[in-house]
Amino acid sequence: MEIVILAVVIALVAVGLISGLVVSSRKKKQLPPSAPSSTPTITPPAEPRVGEEAETPRDEARRPIEEVGVPGAGTPVEETPVVVEPEIPELEVPEPTAGRLVRLRARLARSQNSLGKGLLTLLSRDNLDEDTWEEIEDTLLTADVGVAPTQELVERLRERVRVLGTRTPDELRTLLREELVTLLGPDFDRAVKTEGGDGTPGVVMVVGVNGTGKTTTTGKLARVLVADGRSVVLGAADTFRAAAADQLQTWGERVGARTVRGPEGGDPASIAFDAVKEGIAEGADVVLIDTAGRLHTKTGLMDELGKVKRVVEKHGPLDEILLVLDATTGQNGLVQARVFAEVVDITGIVLTKLDGTAKGGIVIAVQRELGVPVKLIGLGEGPDDLAPFEPGAFVDALIGD
Repeated sequence: MEIVILAVVIALVAVGLISGLVVSSRKKKQLPPSAPSSTPTITPPAEPRVGEEAETPRDEARRPIEEVGVPGAGTPVEETPVVVEPEIPELEVPEPTAGRLVRLRARLARSQNSLGKGLLTLLSRDNLDEDTWEEIEDTLLTADVGVAPTQELVERLRERVRVLGTRTPDELRTLLREELVTLLGPDFDRAVKTEGGDGTPGVVMVVGVNGTGKTTTTGKLARVLVADGRSVVLGAADTFRAAAADQLQTWGERVGARTVRGPEGGDPASIAFDAVKEGIAEGADVVLIDTAGRLHTKTGLMDELGKVKRVVEKHGPLDEILLVLDATTGQNGLVQARVFAEVVDITGIVLTKLDGTAKGGIVIAVQRELGVPVKLIGLGEGPDDLAPFEPGAFVDALIGD
């Protein structure tokens, strides 16, 4: 009996369980599908580890500025141009020309002692016999004075020593000074002609062979003129040497002188013509024309120099033609001088490098050869080492006080 009751209970429980499962299954089928959530799930960025920087999400970094909400974003920013003012070189103030040779006297005397001191030593001998006078002649010839001027000087010295009985060192120095100054031609007009006519600038053409320091001399001459209060225009008519125009322009810029130049290999006569034209237009006081350093043996180039002169003279006559000679070349310089004198009318001579191994007698020789004066001498590499030639100061430097 108990067994039957237990079986009935178990059966009822099983029926109940089955019924519950069926009802639950039906309710699940009747439920609507879940609606998607309207609020997105935000995952906070991972905190950076120690020593790392926080990363900006790639999408955010790639968004254009206008999307980020920055005012004015998307409009190109107009940059203000930076104006760089050209650097204006500070102009140099050349040394005054008055007394330059006196200031440079010590430099000149150091290289000329063999002439002046040698002559004084010979003249101070107790017995001035024929051998001594021959030694005096040799000293003068070695110094490049030249044969004719040497003979003339020796004869005058012999006569004055014989007649006057000059013997003391001071008397001999005075005697020698007077004779040397006389031989240098104290009556020569040594002023560089830079005065034009009818309101036009003075025109100076500088000529000479390669290596004499012609372009440098032209630049230094510009400094001499500026120091004397003159305005200068430079004409770079040396178109055969690549660096000549640049070199001349640098010299000019230092003292505020403008340089007229043309293309490398251009027509020198055309550039010289334009330089004078510009000088007239600007109202300049002086136009300096630097010509090519032609070798005197090249006839064609010498003819070209003559052409430059003729073209420039269409504006008016040249006021000065300066021949630049290297004083160290001695008698060779005389050969050059002769050829140039045949092509153009040389009016003055510039002797450069007179402070080196040059022999002072070349001043006398070249003047005697051309019949024109030495007007300027170069006594060094400094910008203001070009000095007007003064015979008295020159002789004083030769023989000392």
